[in-house]
Amino acid sequence: MRAIAIIDGEHYGPVVRDALAALPYEFVGALLVGGTEKLRGGEDYGVPLVDSLAAVPTDVVVDLSDEPVLAPRERLRLASRALALGLPYVGADFRFDPPRFAPFELPSLSVIGTGKRVGKTAVTGHVARLLARDRDVVVVAMGRGGPPDPELIERPPSLAELLALSRAGRHAASDHLETAAVARVVTVGCRRAGAGLAGQVFESNVLAGAELARSLEPDFVVFDGSGAAIPPVATSARVLVAGPQHDLDDYLNPYRVLISDLVVRLGGGPAPTIKDLPVVDATLRLRPLEPLRGRRTAVFTTGPAPVDGLDAEVVHVSRNLADRAALHDELPRVNAEVFLVELKAAAIDVVAETAAARGADLVLAENEVVALGLDDALLALVPEEVAA
Repeated sequence: MRAIAIIDGEHYGPVVRDALAALPYEFVGALLVGGTEKLRGGEDYGVPLVDSLAAVPTDVVVDLSDEPVLAPRERLRLASRALALGLPYVGADFRFDPPRFAPFELPSLSVIGTGKRVGKTAVTGHVARLLARDRDVVVVAMGRGGPPDPELIERPPSLAELLALSRAGRHAASDHLETAAVARVVTVGCRRAGAGLAGQVFESNVLAGAELARSLEPDFVVFDGSGAAIPPVATSARVLVAGPQHDLDDYLNPYRVLISDLVVRLGGGPAPTIKDLPVVDATLRLRPLEPLRGRRTAVFTTGPAPVDGLDAEVVHVSRNLADRAALHDELPRVNAEVFLVELKAAAIDVVAETAAARGADLVLAENEVVALGLDDALLALVPEEVAA
């Protein structure tokens, strides 16, 4: 295999040259990443020095560097560049392979995230509603609680249908159900299990879901990622959603930045430095799907969604929607006419069931994305042949 070596000046030149000769690769270049302690000048490594990983055709990047020249943060940043070029990145005791993306011929966009609960599904819903104003849009959503076979949802599910799914043992708050309920677009639900550090899924039925979406012949397909996992489809563009708890320059997030065309930051945080691309700052606002009309309302969310501005007398706010034990502990103390809940986590099997048992109304809420300039930035990613 043709390889580029990553080397540094903290290694004595003859040691590097002998190592390159001994390793089972055809080295076509070496990238000197720093360090001067053992450089005398005029070192002969047996291969030409290059100025970037893309300088010569190659099959793999082999890292022969070490601390202090490449600390873990810098090493993963370099690995991100290799993965974005489609190259494996190999070291003495590690190997990163680039995620694989299946071809997809329809105009499309992936919404990916830096982790769980960063607002990715909210952005997916925003994208779908925006494009569905004058286009035929289908969303393909993958989740850790998705169906065993791709599931087509052609209309928003009712509360009765969600309760029936939950009582049958299904995860009735899966991402595709949430998107169908709040964005009111045709949605295909898929599942995935496991994910690598760069976002490659271990097992999924997303490719079958993509084929189902293609068979519907829509104008545009939006693929919704899951946590930090990336849909295994080569879409026309990608939007990266970042939460305040995630550094876009840390771990393998630089890889996600490099393969994306737009970053949406929810909750602030520094902009990425590895690539110059548009960055839009956004916030989330809890929006009931039905009027609350000033009634006594208990609010259930998975995170810090603000409740200011609700047309309700808010008597209880719970951030424990993802913690069933905590929910069961606090629900006996809740006295409300209306349960307002995000369609996530235990929304149906715990909160909706409790509301039904007490005769309280249950109203679903979406996390509405509020961002100046976001729509223009998103429409700029839509291929001209399907632009309105």
